[in-house]
Order: sequence, then C-alpha cells, then structure tokens
Amino acid sequence: MKDHILPGDPPVAVALRRSARARRLSLRISGADGRVTLTLPLRARLGDGLAFLQEREGWLRGHLAQAPTLIRPAFGELIPFAGGEVRLCPGPGRRVGLDGDRLILPDEPERLIPRLAAFLRTEARNRLAAASDRYARLVGRSWTRLTLRDPRSRWGSCTADGHLMFSWRLVLAPPPVLDYVAAHEVAHLARMDHSPAFWALVGEICPGFEEHRDWLRAEGVGLHRLRLG
Repeated sequence: MKDHILPGDPPVAVALRRSARARRLSLRISGADGRVTLTLPLRARLGDGLAFLQEREGWLRGHLAQAPTLIRPAFGELIPFAGGEVRLCPGPGRRVGLDGDRLILPDEPERLIPRLAAFLRTEARNRLAAASDRYARLVGRSWTRLTLRDPRSRWGSCTADGHLMFSWRLVLAPPPVLDYVAAHEVAHLARMDHSPAFWALVGEICPGFEEHRDWLRAEGVGLHRLRLG
C-alpha cells in the first residue's frame, strides 16, 4: 500500500500496511526511528483506516513531539561514538580518522554520509571481531563468519555453524556494552539456548554483564537516532 501523508504542520508520513493477523485498526510509532505505521485488517476499508488516523491525530502529534530528535550527520555536528560524542570536522586529503574528540573526514559534504558509514562499519567490525576472538578463546570454540547489519529489534545473533551477526550500531555504545553483546553471542557457540547454564557461562566470561545488558535495554533505542540514509 502507498504511504499516506497526514497534512498539517509538519506533514506526517504514515506507512499503510495490511495484516492477516490484525483484528482491528492500530497505529504505531517506531521507537527506533519515529516511523508511523497504520495497520489495517485484510478486509478493512481504507477510508475507515484514514478516519481512524484523523481521530488520533492529536495523540500522534503529541507523541511525535516527545520523540528523541534524529541525528543527521553534517560537518560541525556531534554524533555518538563509543559511548561518547565526536564532532564531524572537514580535513585535507582523503584520510578518515579520529583526532581526540574529532572525526576528520575529507572536505566533501556530498560524500560525508557514505564515508562516515564506511568508517563506523569498519570500526564496528574490528572491535567486534577482536571481542569475539577474545571470548571464543575463553569458551574454547571458534566462529566461522562475522557480518554486520542494521536490525531494528536485535543486537546480535549466532547460528549453529558459528556465523555471528551484529548490529554495526554497537560501535556507538560504550565499549563494555559492545563487549557484552559479543560475549553473549559467542557463548551461544557453546550453548544454543538461554538456559541458566548459558547465563552462567556469559557471567563467567563477562563478569558484571547485567549492567551492560540493562544499559542496552534502557538506552539502546537511542542508538537508532543516527540516520545515515
């Protein structure tokens, strides 16, 4: 279904979707990126859905006004990185790298976002691979492949054949949080469940992991504020 634009100041883009499992109309705001979705049962009339949306416009705009502000990278702006913030600064040449609390990128604004995305993914891969290697040695297992994605509802996964998947956004979190997620997924190389024995293993290789797990539950949604698309 084509998205609907709710007129007003500002206009609000609303994604329309039908679901065979839906029993009633529902309106949802994503905590990750503020995207608004109106879900309709298969047999519901579109007009009824749009009327439902109009009735809840006040509720919708009130919640959108309270939503965290999205971060759109530009030179001079701050972005989250490794639990703190770095300022995006133009520099000479083709180098991309950290200089204290500054991230230096070539002075080409039109290429800023793809270069920033490449830098963050490279940093995430290097840090997660190093952490995964460290924890794999502790559990006496090895992983076979590591991939980065940008999922909305999970931070990592591990398959039975040792394929690790992580969200690249973990590089924005404090380093101990990134380490905890690596430990969690590597522990699955030994135990493919969430049994008490699994959590005991996580605690053995990553003492105090509960603090980092709690941080991710409370603050993780904020890592999705950075928009690279």
